[in-house]
Amino acid sequence: MILTITPNPSLDRTYELPWLDRGAVLRAVSDRVDPGGKGVNVSRAVAAAGQRTVAVVPLGGPEGALLARLLGEHGIEAAGVPVAGNTRVNITLLEPDGTLTKVNAAGPEITEGEAEALLEAVRTKSVGADWIACCGSLPRGLPPEWYAELVARIHRSGARIALDTSGAALTAVLPERPDVVKPNAEELAEAVGRPLVTVGDAVKAAEELRDRGARAVLASLGADGQLLVDGSGTYFGSAKVAVVRSNVGAGDASLAGFLAAGGTGPVALAAAVAHGAAAVQLPGSVMPSPADLDLSAVTTTTDIPSDRALTEPQP
Repeated sequence: MILTITPNPSLDRTYELPWLDRGAVLRAVSDRVDPGGKGVNVSRAVAAAGQRTVAVVPLGGPEGALLARLLGEHGIEAAGVPVAGNTRVNITLLEPDGTLTKVNAAGPEITEGEAEALLEAVRTKSVGADWIACCGSLPRGLPPEWYAELVARIHRSGARIALDTSGAALTAVLPERPDVVKPNAEELAEAVGRPLVTVGDAVKAAEELRDRGARAVLASLGADGQLLVDGSGTYFGSAKVAVVRSNVGAGDASLAGFLAAGGTGPVALAAAVAHGAAAVQLPGSVMPSPADLDLSAVTTTTDIPSDRALTEPQP
């Protein structure tokens, strides 16, 4: 079982447009609403693979009630913590060429009592979990150290923890030695405070995060592939993708694939790459099912292309 905690979940509404013209009245070609937030997306991908998953989420207002219902429809056990504020709604505008315009709401402010209730829900629901995935930005009211407190508490029970967040929340949690952290290239550059121009730069940055406490680093480099740096070595994985339809949730799908495949070594990295490649070929934030995966298109190697320039260098 994989348990996820998403402190700032959302309803994700996606509109596919024939074009985007500012100031005009536009008619959508199609629209959909999905349960959202990074940890929720991980749970959706795990559930799509037929594995058990529990999603710990704060739920507020009618939006929170709809989120809980949608989680159930996706085969996810929702461990909802009531909060006073309304669950946020995010909007994505998708153009025919794959260009995305996103409007993300701030979400509710979490009180001290609600924050403690979230921590307690993770503790009680994590019994028997193979992995606990802590994912996403922290909402208003939670300090950057909140994930660090969660990791410290859960590690005492012996559970393995994966963390996908950024900024101060990421740097604060490293001394607690999370088992896996999963930054993208931009988040990795921010964490080490220097530009990443090549794959080799990304490897050095991942090694620095390990020096600062992370046991393993799974880094998404967008179209360039993914890196895994852990105690056994450094691995690079990539896959060819014919058409990118939407990159929303691709990193979350990658983390789900990685954890579901054991969360360690090149086999898990290959699963992460396959899940990410499948996700970008699906609309909106749809998570891939096993039928969408193509492991034959994935290559993994210990021969790191260190001098290869990143498609989108990170400042």
